[in-house]
Amino acid sequence: MSIRLAESDADIGACLAVMRQLRPRLKDEHEFVTRVRRQQQQGYLLAFVEDQGRTTCVAGFRLLENLAWGRFVYVDDLVTDETVRSRGHGEAMLNWLIDHARRQDCDEFHLDSGVQRFGAHRFYLSHRMDITAHHFGLRLRGAAG
Repeated sequence: MSIRLAESDADIGACLAVMRQLRPRLKDEHEFVTRVRRQQQQGYLLAFVEDQGRTTCVAGFRLLENLAWGRFVYVDDLVTDETVRSRGHGEAMLNWLIDHARRQDCDEFHLDSGVQRFGAHRFYLSHRMDITAHHFGLRLRGAAG
């Protein structure tokens, strides 16, 4: 099992099937690669776990700074392929992300999780993460992917 950043279009495309399990509106590989590339211009990074040539876990994240948290890593997307959950892929990715944040001299590590994702919540809580806020959102346009 290895974890690395998706740098090529092929690497990004290889993340789509797993990412779609979290973001089902994503359909087309070309659109996915284009969107990731556009986000990368704003600091988005896409990491993935590869096990025996297969992408098994994907994380999209950013290095940011604000007044509330100082310097931090924010995870936009984190999903393990449903066919290999509870086999260590998500844990390996979470540990890799936290280590990355430490290497970048971050003060904190943050992510949001949909209120319906009970399994994910158990996973985050079991890894010493705390529920520290309620996130509120207002959709201003049609459905986002």
